[in-house]
Amino acid sequence: MARKEIQAVEVSCFIHATEDEDKVKSSIQSLLDINPEPAEETLEGHFGNGILRVVWHLTGDDAWLTFRRLVDLLGEEGRAALLGELPALTDEHGALYIRLSKQSLVRGKPLLSSSDPVRVRVKPRGFMMKGRPEEFYARLLETTG
Repeated sequence: MARKEIQAVEVSCFIHATEDEDKVKSSIQSLLDINPEPAEETLEGHFGNGILRVVWHLTGDDAWLTFRRLVDLLGEEGRAALLGELPALTDEHGALYIRLSKQSLVRGKPLLSSSDPVRVRVKPRGFMMKGRPEEFYARLLETTG
């Protein structure tokens, strides 16, 4: 039975025309165990370059499983880094924002990075949070891995 503390997870990134779109999407989907297909939006860069915005919206069990998979893949070092930055990574609504290196995900190992990131937004079930967002996520990060 999946835990229900997490209501939704949104995973998003920008894929530039010089990148292999299928490789980036399939790497993210397989590594984070994402089943549904993403929503896509075609954009134009500063110099007319094609950019694809890709967003996966996950809810319920899918959201919890992707969150758990990400936390497991980050390992002790990644979880410790998140724990040390929790106040800066949460907003007033309790959402947690994690940024991963897109290039490291394509290579099969998620690393925290704000450069060319894959953005992960974790939305909790507010009524289950009980306390400050930092305490809620600290508990999940310590008991999930």
